[in-house]
Amino acid sequence: MRLWPDTTWWRRLRVMTWKELVQLMRDPLLLLFVVYAFSADIYNAASGVTLQLNNAALALLDMDHSRASRELAGRFLPPEFRQIGGAGHAGTGMALLDEGKAMAVLDVPPGFGDALERGEQASVQLQIDASNSVQGFLTSVDATQIVARFGLETASARLGLGGGAIDGPLIDNRTRVWFNPNQNDAWFMGISELLNVVTLFSMLLPAAAMVREKERGTIEQLLVSPLGPLQIMLPKILAMVAVILCGTALGLFGLLIPVFGVPVQGSLLLFFVVTTGYICTLAGIGILIATVTRNMAQAGMMVILILAPMMFLSGAWTPPEAMPAVMRALMYVSPLYYFINASYGILLKGAGVAALWPMLAGILALGLAVGTACTLRFTKQFG
Repeated sequence: MRLWPDTTWWRRLRVMTWKELVQLMRDPLLLLFVVYAFSADIYNAASGVTLQLNNAALALLDMDHSRASRELAGRFLPPEFRQIGGAGHAGTGMALLDEGKAMAVLDVPPGFGDALERGEQASVQLQIDASNSVQGFLTSVDATQIVARFGLETASARLGLGGGAIDGPLIDNRTRVWFNPNQNDAWFMGISELLNVVTLFSMLLPAAAMVREKERGTIEQLLVSPLGPLQIMLPKILAMVAVILCGTALGLFGLLIPVFGVPVQGSLLLFFVVTTGYICTLAGIGILIATVTRNMAQAGMMVILILAPMMFLSGAWTPPEAMPAVMRALMYVSPLYYFINASYGILLKGAGVAALWPMLAGILALGLAVGTACTLRFTKQFG
């Protein structure tokens, strides 16, 4: 019994793989979609999406009209805040919030400056439009820091400690930001979008290649040919792996590194090896989708149905620690969870196999499970 395929088997595999690439080149719309996703889509995500507060509209309701109130209001500066003028009275401030013209209204009560001069407690009110909970939270955090810093400096100046040393023990708080010192959102968003695009096409392209055979009626011709089920299925996976790796190289070397300055701290070879294993894992899911769908519309719907929960369970948007226990358990069956951790570890942290072996083992285990299920399902249906 022959344990290793003969030269005829390998020749058929090579010819069928080339045939899949030629068929993809003859589909200009799908090819254009691939090029757009690995170029313009990644650029838009890296340059247009930010997780920091930016240009939040602030209205001032100053009922004190003192030097202290003006100084406090003057600390709400761009790029975090954009002052749109005075509110006049409380009703105007609420109207600005209701109409969406202001993100926040800073209400300084009468006697604010006098209370500070006497060393008494003084308070201000910040009303925030939290219909967008993320922007509302960021506005609250930034405003709290500004007011707290102003209060500390005012108290120090009143006690005559503004320019002198403070007797007594001090806490020396030094914050060190690793891997992304400037907290550049473009690094995170650009890599995240690249990984999401890889995930999408790893399922969509193999599914499209197989469903195309069904729609054109050529699947029956392949089944009566000397090709076995594996020789029909494997070339579709290999061809799409090659296309997606080329797209990954385009996004990484054409945009993220030269345009956004994303540093590559680890081994690019390791990154592409991990990416290849991940693509093969999801390509198996794509073939499974093709075995239960009849046309491209159904295949696209199934891809979206699987992709959405996979992205939410990846940990990219919601930290695993913030997920319910059930969701954390489901997170470990999402290949994207392992791929994201491995990719950020390689590209930004310079991690190697020794540090990333749990992620690599997760991708390998899921790949073996999906590959086995895919082969059995395909053989049962078309064998």
